[in-house]
Amino acid sequence: MRITGKVSRAVTALALSAIVGLGLANAAQATSAQDSTVHPSARSATEDGGWQGEGGLSLSPADNARVDAYLEQAKKAERSISPQVRAAAALSDAEVIGFDRRLKSPDSLKRKVATSMKENPGQNVGEALARISDSVRYTLQWPDHRYSVGVTIAAHTLAAWGNDSSKWTNRWTTAKGYKGLNTGWRAPRSGHPFEIQFHTPTSKWAQEETHKLYEEQRLPTTTPERAKELQEQQDAIFAMVPVPPGADRLTAPRVPATASRR
Repeated sequence: MRITGKVSRAVTALALSAIVGLGLANAAQATSAQDSTVHPSARSATEDGGWQGEGGLSLSPADNARVDAYLEQAKKAERSISPQVRAAAALSDAEVIGFDRRLKSPDSLKRKVATSMKENPGQNVGEALARISDSVRYTLQWPDHRYSVGVTIAAHTLAAWGNDSSKWTNRWTTAKGYKGLNTGWRAPRSGHPFEIQFHTPTSKWAQEETHKLYEEQRLPTTTPERAKELQEQQDAIFAMVPVPPGADRLTAPRVPATASRR
């Protein structure tokens, strides 16, 4: 596989991709406007302006307002992040999965914040939000035989654009549990964090198949015995996912200091 050559060609195509991205930006902004009505959080709002979720999770009115403000920041940042992600996907021949769900829903984000604060006594809402990197998130997918080359091209292209790689969790190397590559980034313009999951069709299927099990496992009311049972069920599903050639050796992109940064 001539990965280096393909990456070089991808980087030289950045200017063309940026032009393509300008067209994608309008579509991204239009969809962003729709997203505000797809996941209404009013159904979980309390009369005093707070938030109430499953398992006794809750946010005070002040904390709830802080999360709502963060959600607005995420929406604004997404408008410049999405064109770059979609251009990187096009350059690497990736399929973008679930693009209409690229913004984390209000209830999902609030549940995550409330859970973090409950599990870490003394933690404030700002600290909980600082630990969240998936308010804006994407999934790119390739067939097994093109996976490693595709990931390399997409990741190096994003890094060359100035997106800082903040997390690179390669779960193709583990014997049990989740299979896939989860990455975290920080956008150059807004500084907002976002996540990209790199999948194959089978690993994406396994993720979706285990989602409800994972959500139940994370609830504060789930007993240790039940949590262990849920983990075993997830392990059995992920055990069916084949590892694409070279996937276990994929590492975070390293961009030379002389590379153009925006």
